[in-house]
Amino acid sequence: MLAAAALRRLDEDLPWYRALPADDRSYVGLVAQSGITAFVTWYANPASPPHGVSEIFAAAPSELTRSISLQHTLQLVRIVVEVVEAYSDRLAIPGGERDLREAVLRYSREVAFSAAEVYARAAEVRGAWDARLEALIVDALIRGDGDDSLRSRVSALGWGGQGSTLVMVGTATSALDDLRTAELRRATRRAAGDALVGIHGDRLVLVLGGAGDLQAAAASLLPRFGPGPVVIGPTVPSLDDAARSAQAALAGLAAAPAWPQAPRPVLADDLLPERVLTGDTTARRTLVVQAYRPLLESTGAILETLSAYLGTGRSLEAASRSLYVHPNTVRYRLRKVAEITGWDPLDARESFVLQVALALGQLSAGPSGR
Repeated sequence: MLAAAALRRLDEDLPWYRALPADDRSYVGLVAQSGITAFVTWYANPASPPHGVSEIFAAAPSELTRSISLQHTLQLVRIVVEVVEAYSDRLAIPGGERDLREAVLRYSREVAFSAAEVYARAAEVRGAWDARLEALIVDALIRGDGDDSLRSRVSALGWGGQGSTLVMVGTATSALDDLRTAELRRATRRAAGDALVGIHGDRLVLVLGGAGDLQAAAASLLPRFGPGPVVIGPTVPSLDDAARSAQAALAGLAAAPAWPQAPRPVLADDLLPERVLTGDTTARRTLVVQAYRPLLESTGAILETLSAYLGTGRSLEAASRSLYVHPNTVRYRLRKVAEITGWDPLDARESFVLQVALALGQLSAGPSGR
C-alpha cells in the first residue's frame, strides 16, 4: 500500500520522474519498495539500530546516479516520508501515531546519509575515471595519435566542441598534488569553454577550446605554471587538429632556451627560427612557405633587396650602393617585404626570422637559388 501510494505521489509531483525512461522508473520503484520494507522491518524492533539502510540502494544499478542527482534522491526520500506520515493513522496502533512519525524521521535521516554516501562514492569513482581518461586523451594528442574514437572519448568528459582549440605547455609547479591539480582543472575550465589538463612529469599541458579568445584565456592561466618558458601552440579549427597545436607547442618549449629574451608566454610560431635549429621540419617548411616563396614569386626585386639588406649588415645605405638604387627605394622594397610576409626586416627580431627563412629557401632551391 505504501509503495503504491509513494509511486503515485512521485508521478504527480516530480516532472523529472515522469520524464525518466521506463527502466529507470522501475529501478526507482524498487528503491522505494526496498526502503519501505527495511523501515517496516526495523520498526518491528526499534530497539536495534537501523539496519539494511546501506542495502536500500543496492536494488538499483550504480549507473542510476547519472540519471538521478542527489537532490532528486532527497526529493524521493521526502515524498516517501510524507506518504508514510499521511498513512500513520492507519498504520500505527491507537495512540502510537507520534512514535511512528518520530521513527519515520529517524529512519529517513539514516536513508539521507546513506544516499549521500552512495553519491559521494560514485563521484570519487567517476572523478578517478575522468582523470585517467583525460590523461589518456592528452597523451594521445601529444603523440599525434588522434583517431575517430578521440571525439567520443572527449565528449564523455563534457567537451562541447564549439569553436577553436589550442594547446599550451610549460613546466608544472613543484608541488602539484591532487588538491592543487583539482583546483587547476577548475581554473582552466573557468578560463575557456572546454579544457583538458595533462601532467607529464614536470611538464604541464593545457588543451583549451571554445568560441572566445583562446590566446587571452591561455595568457590568464600563466600564473598556474612553474618557472621557465611557457609556449602557446597555434589555434586550430577543432580538437581533431589539436595534435598539430600540441606538437608545435612542445617543439617551441624545447627551442625556447635559444631565445632568452622571448616573452612569457610566447607563441610557438614566434619561435620558428629556434625550432629550425632543433630539427623541427614543420618550422622549416613554414618559414619557406610563408616567407621565402612569396618573396621569390614577387616582382620588383623584393627578394634581391632583402638579401642585399641582410647581407650588408642591415644597412640601407650599403644595400642601396650594392643595388645601385636610392636608399628610399630600398626602404620601399623592405616595406613590401613586411606586407608580403608579415615580418618587418627593419625590426631586429623579425629580420632574424627573415634571414633564417631566406637561408632555408636558398638551401631548398639549390645552387641556382631559384
